[in-house]
Amino acid sequence: MSELGFLSARLRRGDMTATEKLLQMSWSLIFWIFCIFTLGFAMLYSAANGSLEPWAASQSVRFFIGLGILLAVTIIDVRIILKYAYIFYFVVLALLIGVEIKGFVGGGAQRWIDLGLFNLQPSELMKPALILALARYFHGFGLDEIGQPMTLVAPVMLIISPVFLIYLQPDLGTALVILMSSAALLFMVGVRIWKFAVIGLAGLGSIPIVWSLLRDYQKNRVLTFLNPEQDPLGTGYHILQSQIALGSGGLFGKGFMEGTQSHLNFLPEHQTDFIFTMLAEELGMIGGLVLLSLYVVILVYGYAIAFRCRHQFGRLVAIGLTTSFFLYFFINIAMVMGLIPVVGMTLPLISYGGTSLLMLMFSMGLLMNMHVHRDVQMGLRGGFGD
Repeated sequence: MSELGFLSARLRRGDMTATEKLLQMSWSLIFWIFCIFTLGFAMLYSAANGSLEPWAASQSVRFFIGLGILLAVTIIDVRIILKYAYIFYFVVLALLIGVEIKGFVGGGAQRWIDLGLFNLQPSELMKPALILALARYFHGFGLDEIGQPMTLVAPVMLIISPVFLIYLQPDLGTALVILMSSAALLFMVGVRIWKFAVIGLAGLGSIPIVWSLLRDYQKNRVLTFLNPEQDPLGTGYHILQSQIALGSGGLFGKGFMEGTQSHLNFLPEHQTDFIFTMLAEELGMIGGLVLLSLYVVILVYGYAIAFRCRHQFGRLVAIGLTTSFFLYFFINIAMVMGLIPVVGMTLPLISYGGTSLLMLMFSMGLLMNMHVHRDVQMGLRGGFGD
């Protein structure tokens, strides 16, 4: 057997060493991730008026810890990830239940578990956990099996359970991201469009019920989205200030650290939810387009990894994670532009965050794992039988 054929056989068996797996990584993807983080570091430095504290320095530490997590996840045998996907999901689901029982309250929401050294946000863990569980379930399924209505009962329950628990925290933004990324994965699996249409019509019919279940501040966000000028000094203040900052940046921006809306504290949460507004004010439309271009590069890499995977598990994981990444930045940018209601969503690798940044790097590690193990022959069958 030739040397190339021997290597191909080893790749299919998945018996590569850790060093060989690291060499198989897409280091260009790491480079683009680092470019986005560098831009985020600059924005956090600006948000603190030219200081590394309190955001830029700690964000750097978390990023490099996350980079270590990414490398560690990359070298794990993909068959181990497949085997324990359900266990990971149910552990995270238990943590979400734990948040409801004895969670840490911050910013008016009960979303964290106090672990002493840091506060863990299980809803961020659920994003990759649910994608792994769904990919595990559908691994090896044919279109004829997916077309059977009973086949979809289990995945629907896998989706609804965490979405409901996260909504109760309340964290509507994360619940929507999980719901939409799961729907995208189901569509890619082969679930017929008419089934989505039925669910969509049922959703429209349930709007009065959903509206009655929303909390007052959530209702105010929807009403403010429809007419932000109705209360410019109250509920409409944040989005109006964001739109003013976006417009004042113009084509090239006011200059790095020269944004008036953010540095004079007119712009709320400019280090987290509204950091894109600060970026656009200081770097202009050109800066915003540069960031969007970098995000598109990550999307291209993610979907390319999905299409190159020879096993269905890897394809579904890559599609789910990449779609979730898209929803992250799309919802945040649409929110600060006033295109959708404010839901509280961080901007990937730009906004200041703890669990969200580490879980994003964990997700990138899973994506890289699917790339490194794209040719591995998978043994386990889908469903709950194995």
